[in-house]
Amino acid sequence: MLPRCPRLLHDSLRIAAEEHPDKLAVITDDQRVSYRELYQQARRLARGLQERGVQRGDHVAIFLENSVETVVAVYGTLIAGAAFMVVNPQTKADKLAYVLSDAAAVALLAEGHLSKVVAEATEQAPSLRTVLTRGPLTSGSLTPSTAREPATEWLDLDSFLAEHPPEPRDPGVVPIDLAALIYTSGSTGNPKGVMLSHQNMVFTQASLVEYLRLSSDDRILNVLPLAFDYGLYQAIMAVHLAATLVLESSFSFPAKVIKRVNQEAVTVFPGVPTVFATLLSLHRDRPQWMPSVRRYTNTAAHLPDDHVPGLWQMSPDALVFKMYGLTECKRVCYLEPELVQVKPSSVGKAIPGTETFVLDDDGNPVPPGTTGTLWVRGPHVMMGYLNLPEATAHMLKPGRYPGERMLCTHDLFRSDDDGFLYFVGRSDDIIKSRGEKVAPVEVENVLASIPGVKEAAVVGVPDELLGQAVRAYVVLDQGTEMSERELRRACMARLENYMVPRNVVFLSELPKTGSGKVRKKDLLEAEQR
Repeated sequence: MLPRCPRLLHDSLRIAAEEHPDKLAVITDDQRVSYRELYQQARRLARGLQERGVQRGDHVAIFLENSVETVVAVYGTLIAGAAFMVVNPQTKADKLAYVLSDAAAVALLAEGHLSKVVAEATEQAPSLRTVLTRGPLTSGSLTPSTAREPATEWLDLDSFLAEHPPEPRDPGVVPIDLAALIYTSGSTGNPKGVMLSHQNMVFTQASLVEYLRLSSDDRILNVLPLAFDYGLYQAIMAVHLAATLVLESSFSFPAKVIKRVNQEAVTVFPGVPTVFATLLSLHRDRPQWMPSVRRYTNTAAHLPDDHVPGLWQMSPDALVFKMYGLTECKRVCYLEPELVQVKPSSVGKAIPGTETFVLDDDGNPVPPGTTGTLWVRGPHVMMGYLNLPEATAHMLKPGRYPGERMLCTHDLFRSDDDGFLYFVGRSDDIIKSRGEKVAPVEVENVLASIPGVKEAAVVGVPDELLGQAVRAYVVLDQGTEMSERELRRACMARLENYMVPRNVVFLSELPKTGSGKVRKKDLLEAEQR
């Protein structure tokens, strides 16, 4: 007899389908799918993947926009025995190729209109055997010049699902097997694959719904990319609870989102400060009401204190949760909503079932009010980075018991006398903007490749809404003339939107150390003077 509580991440979907088959699982602009339908489609996908050689331990990439098919792909991959990796559909061909190659992905589900990007990427991904496309292909995307030999098999996703029965084989997965790879920017410029086991994610989903006080009656909105772990976990939490996910493609049309919230009686509204700032701007121009919302959750950057009263005006009964996390363990801490005005600058305490410590450079606890490095202990800590033992060793350190590893966040924190945590700053070079991690070296490499650019340095500068904004300092070749707009346009062709510098500062030279290394601290200090 199968267990009634989840041991594997996809067990939650099976249980929801068995206990609530007719309940709405996912609502989008054009689809309303029950748990029975979602489970059957995921099983059809799993069977089809297995018939094309996908085995336990393989990696399957998902290059889809927010849709029912993306949720199907996540759970179908897991049921087949493989690990999933959701890739942001804004990703350019060269980075997609890197991720596919690094993960040795054997199958890819992609938007048809992105098939030209996919075709270019597959030339550098020899492990890829199958591409399943959603919707019509981009014209000319599979010309002989772009099709790899031997050619990857390209199939229509809808037809693929229709032709396979919902009867996958049991692959024999156990909780310590890999469930997901979540790629996050690294200091080398290449994204790093965070490895999360079923055990990691099953624990995390339970801890999240506990402290957020969620139930099966909730309707959870998601306007965030499912490639972003904050967005992904909205779907995972909904399935775990047998709640309903109201899935939006984006937050590009906020008035439409507000209308959807009221139409579907959404109770949980996750966001980042930019989302909430846009909501409040609309509210100031013309009052907006979302009385059904009972939870606002915020992460990625500090939610400005003056945003909270505005959210309460729109949703008088809502609780506001401030949180901090990082991909390597999903979530670290949260502030009880009853304390958002008592300790407005705090990000709270450790999530249920975990521990946090603020330590000095020698590993000793620091007293309240003293800045140290935040460490995390718990079942949610990642397995490591794929193919990167040195980077893994940098983040995972020996824990309290033999074989245990704790996560060193390398972020600077302090605590108060009550044990509440306060974010001080990042101790590495990574910029966290809009909840996404940006490796400065990756942006610098693109800038340096632009004709006429002699040197470039990229830093993160404080921004109330973004957390950090990406700023570029550029030295042009002698005699070259180039505007900020031209530089940003060139970056847009090579980088995801969130990585494009928000502004560019032109300098005659960059400040450097005696060894020739750019002194980024001097750039920031010069701006403050």
